[in-house]
Amino acid sequence: MNTSATLLPAVVRPAVEDRHWLSSDHCAAPVLDLLDALGWTIAETPEANVHATSPDGGVYVGWLPEDPSAWAREIVWRVQVLPADGEVWVQEFGVHTPSEAVAGFLAALVTHSSR
Repeated sequence: MNTSATLLPAVVRPAVEDRHWLSSDHCAAPVLDLLDALGWTIAETPEANVHATSPDGGVYVGWLPEDPSAWAREIVWRVQVLPADGEVWVQEFGVHTPSEAVAGFLAALVTHSSR
């Protein structure tokens, strides 16, 4: 799951007066574009949910805008990590979490993977 630094988001440090904070536009493109560039398997459902799996099968990412159980928990993103030598762990992100923040989380996860 290692990747070239050229595929990861660049660190940008805007001047204080140029800063604006992200807010959700409910668009999955930043995450899906990153995963596609990393060679992940991406599958869309007829309901408009998207499921992605890392090339080694160790990480699952779900974008679940039309999943009733996700909405009941007030989440739209689910990341599940299946380590070969540890316990499964999950991180979920709510409907107001910007996709760029989820992409940043995934970029850090991929960058710091031990594989």
